[in-house]
Amino acid sequence: MILVNTDYITGKELEMISIVKGSTIQTKHLGKDISQAFKHLVGGELREYNEMMNDARALATKRMVEEAESLNADAVVNIRYASSTVMSGAAEVIVYGTAVKFVD
Repeated sequence: MILVNTDYITGKELEMISIVKGSTIQTKHLGKDISQAFKHLVGGELREYNEMMNDARALATKRMVEEAESLNADAVVNIRYASSTVMSGAAEVIVYGTAVKFVD
């Protein structure tokens, strides 16, 4: 499966199938949340939250790809990510794009 954030793939003619998306809501357990709150006081990278967001993006992307595969897509173009806070220490990540087939 080819994944790109452009609306084209060089050398390929594309037939659009459908919009596809994947999402997840993730949180860290309370102990990690408290440790990151202390880190917020002194500054620096919040590694636990960074890891959480990377995991969330990977899972959301996996779900989008699974949806595209169920449509027999060859690729997903024009991929975009968005995130929002659901509650303190929890974030939703959504990824979406257009599933396409290659025209022979």
